Amino acid sequence: MAYQAFTEQDAIKRVRELGLIGQEEATAEEIGDGNLNLVFRIQAGKERLILKQALPYAKVVGESWPLSLERAWIEQLALKEFAKYATPFVPRVFHASHEEAYTVMEDLSHLQIVRTGLLAGETYPLLAEHVGSYLARTLFFTSDFALGPVGKKQVARDYYNPDLCDITEKLIFTDPFYDAETNNIESGLETDVQQLWQDEKLKREVAKLETLFITKGEALLHGDLHTGSIFASAGETKIIDPEFAFYGPFGFDVGQFIAHLCFAAYPNYAELRETRVKDIDTFWLTFASTFTALWEREAVEPFRTVPGLVDDVLSTILQDALGFAGCELIRRTIGLAPVADLEQIEDAATRLERKRHALRLGTVLIKRRGECKTFTDLRNFDVTEELSR
Repeated sequence: MAYQAFTEQDAIKRVRELGLIGQEEATAEEIGDGNLNLVFRIQAGKERLILKQALPYAKVVGESWPLSLERAWIEQLALKEFAKYATPFVPRVFHASHEEAYTVMEDLSHLQIVRTGLLAGETYPLLAEHVGSYLARTLFFTSDFALGPVGKKQVARDYYNPDLCDITEKLIFTDPFYDAETNNIESGLETDVQQLWQDEKLKREVAKLETLFITKGEALLHGDLHTGSIFASAGETKIIDPEFAFYGPFGFDVGQFIAHLCFAAYPNYAELRETRVKDIDTFWLTFASTFTALWEREAVEPFRTVPGLVDDVLSTILQDALGFAGCELIRRTIGLAPVADLEQIEDAATRLERKRHALRLGTVLIKRRGECKTFTDLRNFDVTEELSR
C-alpha cells in the first residue's frame, strides 16, 4: 500500500487486518511526544499494542526538514537484532511494513519513561546495571570481535542510515559550536557560549570526535540512547526507539547514556549527585565486566587469545565515550531538543547555574578524555573539583 500518515482509525484498521486484535471494539490514542513519528496506543479488550509510524519530516521543524521513511525499517531491524542478544531489554516486534513505514510492537505502559520517572522522584535501582549489560551484549555481538570481519559487513549493509546520521552530526558535533539557527541559548548564557565558541582546542577535539562518529564503524549502535528512550520499573528495563541505528564507534551509545545520567542529577544536584556518580560507576563496571566475559568466551580468533587486547579496547571505548558524553552535554544545554532535567528547573538563577555546570563538564570531558585510560583514572579525575567551583 502507498504511504500515508495514519489516523487513529487507520491504526486500528491495520492491526485488525493483521489479526493482532479481533473484531471487538477497539480504541487508539496518539501518544507520540517525540520529534519524528506518530505513536498510537491501541486497546481492544485486554490486548494492548503500540503502532509507531515514521513521518516524512521532522515534527520539531516541520515539512521544511524532509526525512527518508527508510529509518522505520532500520529501526525494526535493529530491535530484532538487539533482541537476539539482549532479549529482556528489548520490546517485542509483532509486524513491520516497509512500504507504510510502521512497526507494531508490545505496549510498555506498565512501565514509565525513565526521564519522566526520575523527574517525579522515582528510583530505578537496576537501571544502570541493565543498560550496562544491554550495551555490552549488543555492541559486542554486532562487532568484528564476535561476527568476524565478513559477518559484520554482511549485517552492517542493512544499516545505512544517512538522514539520521546527518541529524546527529549537525546537532551534536556542529551546530552547538557556532551561531547556528537550531541552537536554543537561554538569556544569561551568552558570555559562556561565546567563550565556548572561541575555544579552538575544544573545537579541534570535537572535530576529532565527529571524525570517529563518521568513520569508525565498530558495532551496531542504538544511536540515540538517553533516559527518554528507556522504559523502566524497579525491576524491569526496556530500551526503545533505535531509529538512529547505524554502525559506529563503540563509545557513542556508552557516552550518550553517561551524559544523561549526569543530566539526571541537575534537578536537585546536592541530593542527587552522589547517586548519579554511583550509577555511572555501576553502569561502566557492568558494561566492562560483561564485555570482557563475552570476549573471553565468544570472541573469534585472532582477537580472543591476544593478551591484554580486550583491556586496550575497553580503554579506547571509555575515552571515546567521555568525549561523546561531553558533546551531548553541550548539545542538550544550548542546542536543539533540550532536556527537561534542565528546562524544568523553575528558579532561573539555579537553572542558569546548572546549564553553566553542564557546559563546563562537557568541555572538560572532551578536552581531557585522554587522561582516563581506565575507570580508576576516571574515579581519580579532578573533574569533581573543577565542577565544584
